[in-house]
Amino acid sequence: MTPSAPRRLRIGIGGIGIESSTFCPHRSTTDDFRRTRGQDLLDRYTWTRPDSDLATAVEWVPLLHATALPGGPVEAESYLTLKDELVTRIRRAGPLDGLVYDIHGAMSVMGLSDAEADLTEAVRAALDSIGAPDGAGRPMISTAMDLHGNVSRRFAEPVDLLTAHRLAPHEDAWETRERAARNLVTCLRDGVRPHRAWVQVPVLLPGEKTSTRLEPAKSLYASLAGIEQLPGILDAAMWVGYAWADEPRCRAAIVVTGDDAELAAAEAEKLARRYWDARRDFVFVGPTGTAEECVERAVASAKRPFLISDSGDNPTAGGAGDLAYMLEKLLAHDAIRSGEVTALHPGITDPVAVARCFEAGVGAEVTLSVGGKVDAGHGGPYELTGTVVALQRAMDRKDRAEGGAYDRGVDMAAVRSGGLTVVLVERRKPFHTLADFMGPADGGLGVDPRTYDIVAVKIGYLEPELYDMAADWLLALTPGGVDQDLPRLGHHRVERPLYPFDEDAFDTGPGPDLTPVTLAPLA
Repeated sequence: MTPSAPRRLRIGIGGIGIESSTFCPHRSTTDDFRRTRGQDLLDRYTWTRPDSDLATAVEWVPLLHATALPGGPVEAESYLTLKDELVTRIRRAGPLDGLVYDIHGAMSVMGLSDAEADLTEAVRAALDSIGAPDGAGRPMISTAMDLHGNVSRRFAEPVDLLTAHRLAPHEDAWETRERAARNLVTCLRDGVRPHRAWVQVPVLLPGEKTSTRLEPAKSLYASLAGIEQLPGILDAAMWVGYAWADEPRCRAAIVVTGDDAELAAAEAEKLARRYWDARRDFVFVGPTGTAEECVERAVASAKRPFLISDSGDNPTAGGAGDLAYMLEKLLAHDAIRSGEVTALHPGITDPVAVARCFEAGVGAEVTLSVGGKVDAGHGGPYELTGTVVALQRAMDRKDRAEGGAYDRGVDMAAVRSGGLTVVLVERRKPFHTLADFMGPADGGLGVDPRTYDIVAVKIGYLEPELYDMAADWLLALTPGGVDQDLPRLGHHRVERPLYPFDEDAFDTGPGPDLTPVTLAPLA
């Protein structure tokens, strides 16, 4: 008698993802989230397609995926709305073998200290309530995360498999999601319920100090692929944590997953020790300076275009995106104000100023109170007088470069004052690619950043297209909700001692306890 083919696995896909700065006065709501369901959700990934090698083995069940541009904490009511929909869809999905849990890992919610743990406990309870098909055991959860997420023990315990990006910038975001999916399928096919060796490291660094373009992060992250090739190990992951949330869970973390519990623990401890020992070796991904210093050096340089990162107000790290701090410093320089040097400063969020520009029209002279209305703590609005040189209405587009985040398009206006062109946006928007500037077919403004002497972008480390475009660049250590100077922000809820807040705390004595906790398989 011919044996029957293995049953097709039923695996759900869903999650909620946002990076939230608790130091940012912006508040994220459901309006900021793009919610994807049904076939649109399956279409996000390549491994869910009918021509994938997994197609005959897995029935993918789309649930809810909600993602938003980083910002301030999520309002409690909005979080509960999203959480309730995800949990309800799980309960209504019917028995599932597992869930590909596509999240970020640094979501903060008003009134919660560990939003991912709260959400994951609800997701786990919903999965357990429906069970697996044919009574095939407890459904498994495989989580794909950003390496800037936080991994508390409370969050890790209900999750069977955890992995994270291995590159910063996150050029491997889609590979991370696929790895999470394939690890889950492998475990379900083979009947494996893995051990997880979890340990946190008392280090909290901004992403701009942990780019994998530079050592020591480059070698630390490069070592993960070799660890997971060891017999008995399935995956090795490392998180630097999210530096701009003031919560006890915020710190670096290591998770090594496999069916060899002792080996997983040994490798996790070695990784944690290497990370701790390298803590003072992490440096900014580029040369730094104050805003004034960066503008002065950019003007004096012969390299064009010269890029400046306005890092403290970076909306893709959680900043409000409406600070006029860098605008003021640019126009304070005689060469830019006179037009001797041209500069472009995109992305100041101000819907009222944008509306005024549309009312006035291209070619009109306007005087605007720009920025400083959401984050009013760093100089307030700037009075800008200039000429409206371009206008662009919002256009919808999907942006895979942002790892699947959704840019609904925004109304934009360009205003020229002296040698400076300022791009104002009615909603928070990143400027990471040429298409963000140039459109309009892609929702851009028709402004070519390569034609300016200086481009000052609200960003941290440069994303690939900007990095390739820059003849030279500087990271400006500007104030804002994602200030790179962490002690200046005033963390008071993180667990201490914690580097760099307590730089010398472990210089005497045995140092921190980096012994991993082995989390037993979720049978």
